[in-house]
Amino acid sequence: MSHASKMDYLRRIYRRYRQSTRSDKERILDEFCQVTRYYRKYALRLLNGPEPSDVARPRRRRAHYGPATVAALKLIWEAANYPWSVRLKALLPDWLPWAKARGMVNSAIEQQLLEMSPRQMDRRLQAHRRVLKKRLYGRTKPGTLLKHPIPLRTDRWRVRTPGFTEIDLVAHCGNRGDGEFLHSLNVTDIHTTWVETRAVLGKARTPIRMALEDIRAHLPFRLRGIDSDNGSEFINDQLLRYSRERRIQFTRGRPYKKDDNAHVEQKNWTHVRKLLGYVRYDSLVALSAINTLYTGELRLLQNLFLPSVKLLRKERVGSRVRRHYDPPRTPFERLKRCREADPKAVAELAALRRRRDPFALSQSIERQLTRIDALANKPARPRTNPREHKLLPPLPPGETVQPYLTVRSRVTF
Repeated sequence: MSHASKMDYLRRIYRRYRQSTRSDKERILDEFCQVTRYYRKYALRLLNGPEPSDVARPRRRRAHYGPATVAALKLIWEAANYPWSVRLKALLPDWLPWAKARGMVNSAIEQQLLEMSPRQMDRRLQAHRRVLKKRLYGRTKPGTLLKHPIPLRTDRWRVRTPGFTEIDLVAHCGNRGDGEFLHSLNVTDIHTTWVETRAVLGKARTPIRMALEDIRAHLPFRLRGIDSDNGSEFINDQLLRYSRERRIQFTRGRPYKKDDNAHVEQKNWTHVRKLLGYVRYDSLVALSAINTLYTGELRLLQNLFLPSVKLLRKERVGSRVRRHYDPPRTPFERLKRCREADPKAVAELAALRRRRDPFALSQSIERQLTRIDALANKPARPRTNPREHKLLPPLPPGETVQPYLTVRSRVTF
């Protein structure tokens, strides 16, 4: 029996049921439950509720965004390296003209994408969302020397000037830590969220200092301060003398407190791990290829076209903490608002932003990542038959032991 037939039957017996006596109501109710197969409580709610003819049927809301709009949104989302919906909404005005020039969207789809809310983007992209849950422990060795000349930074970052940065190393060692392998030196500006990254081979002091000097020369503002963890690659006399010669404030976080370097730790994931993964790189060819990626298209895409949000303050409401963020902006947009930025560098970056196509940058990055992945030193996997897995090796001929002793003596914990 269809739903429409049940409602028609309800409308026919509704008035008779309301005007009947108690015994007749019980008979009508039994008949109604038998015909419609409704539960008795639900049938009572229908018969004692408002008259069916007076109740408007709920109408399903027609989908406003068609498959073409969702497909265009998915292409932009993938080209921008899967940003959060609030950041995706903020980058659309800069990316849509290039998407329209490529024939990916028309005027109607462009208008729909600009009208779409971040929450609606989450709904439309829910089926395509990639969730990567990986966590590996770092390989930072504490530096035992020169901790007293390098002060601890115990206060929160409250800077209004670009140039105060957090620095950290990301190891590309794969599943083993022996020998020399590549590291990514990540430098994150606190005020503008500008990120510069360089690859170095090993953790020696001289390559770290040279990579930091190269980053300092390419920053569009003066490097005023660096804040690191307590690793021996940073807590050493060479980097301390370098910072004093360049008049750079050098501070460090507390041992075993990663939240003290929360800004750069977040960029370690979004700007390094999501691109290079957890495989091992230990060759000079990989070093050159990764540095070409870091200093080329990746630097432009992340700093000129991908907006980010910044935490402004926290407010405690009862037992909950409410976080307030500023509007999503790209690091370049925050840089333009700073008086301390180099005008010449800002003008060059503005010209690059008008001239470069973000979709072309994204495609070039994907091609470079494919070549870099081929340079990884991945361990060879032995070929095994899954049907021949055995928990224990076979016992020598003639040996007999109890099953419990067999498991206890032959399994390594």
